[in-house]
Amino acid sequence: MARIDVVDEKKPTENLVEEIESEGEEEEALSPEDESQNEEETPLREMTTDQLIEKISEVQASADANMDNYLRSQAEMENMKKRFQKDKQDLIKYGNETLTKQLLPVADNLEKALDHSKDENPLEALRDGVDLTLKGLMNVLEKAGVEEVEAVGAPFDPNFHEAVSEQADDRAAPGTVLKELQKGYLLNQRLIRPAMVIVNKK
Repeated sequence: MARIDVVDEKKPTENLVEEIESEGEEEEALSPEDESQNEEETPLREMTTDQLIEKISEVQASADANMDNYLRSQAEMENMKKRFQKDKQDLIKYGNETLTKQLLPVADNLEKALDHSKDENPLEALRDGVDLTLKGLMNVLEKAGVEEVEAVGAPFDPNFHEAVSEQADDRAAPGTVLKELQKGYLLNQRLIRPAMVIVNKK
């Protein structure tokens, strides 16, 4: 007759239960910090009346502080907008102040030229006055970033020259600017007026 060994089925199950219970006890063994956090995170429904009042007071204080910061930020934004608008208006209104100051001596020279035109040699005095005034004006424009476009003797460039007519001249290469009828100018390397020129025929 064969021998049948009886397996103790309860023992493994009991061991498993003991292991689970021991793990549960380890999880429940919280540090004091964890316990304090659990107390702080107590659901509202489980809070006492005193706890609820204290919580409401904290929330109200935080809301008041946030509202105060918001109102201050809004006021600061409005002040910044007003300052920006004022600075913009001042820039538009007085943006040419420096250039105007530099042009005043030019006007002074013109007045002096007119005064000198009443002397014994009015034509020569007027010529000298106008020449001095022109030099002063060009000096002011140069300081402001204005420079003349190179024209006479240079190859015709449609980016800087405006051809009015053509002439035949064997002394110059075809396409060369022969004469300048009106000066062209650049402002800080940007073309503000092309030079009106006569070009040698190709």
